[in-house]
Amino acid sequence: RGQMPAAQITQGWFIEGFHAPRRQVWVWGAGHVGRAIVATLAPLPDLHLTWVDTDADRFPPVPAGVTPLVAANPALLVPEAPATAEHLILTFSHALDLDLCHRLLGHGFATLGLIGSASKWARFRSRLIGLGHPPDRVGRIICPIGDPALGKHPQAIAIGVAGALLNRTKDQ
Repeated sequence: RGQMPAAQITQGWFIEGFHAPRRQVWVWGAGHVGRAIVATLAPLPDLHLTWVDTDADRFPPVPAGVTPLVAANPALLVPEAPATAEHLILTFSHALDLDLCHRLLGHGFATLGLIGSASKWARFRSRLIGLGHPPDRVGRIICPIGDPALGKHPQAIAIGVAGALLNRTKDQ
């Protein structure tokens, strides 16, 4: 009937609904901020996290419900992401961050957040427009991510990111 069944026992079978996360979140980078964000977001029921880095050794124990991906050049994984995914870019490399932004602008996304300062964002904005992306499309990138008023500690950034993500859920 298109409705989630309530848990029940029917004819000797235990029946319960299957909950599939409705939002895909891709976290690019397994450094301190990436670890804090994944630890904060992983328990949320409507999210499926894909966590990407260049080296398997950079991942701590990966929480349940999180898919780790390792690639020498993570930007090559952009086509694997759903065009409706939400992305958080926080790698160790400005060059990789720029490449990811460039490829995701061409690929499509629901939201795209980039860790960085106002000066990093100014440089990226200029370079992305120089690569041919329209200013209004580049303007969809959120930089900095989180809530700067909370501070720069990885957990403070993670709390700000989670709050923004949950607020977007309410608005949808």
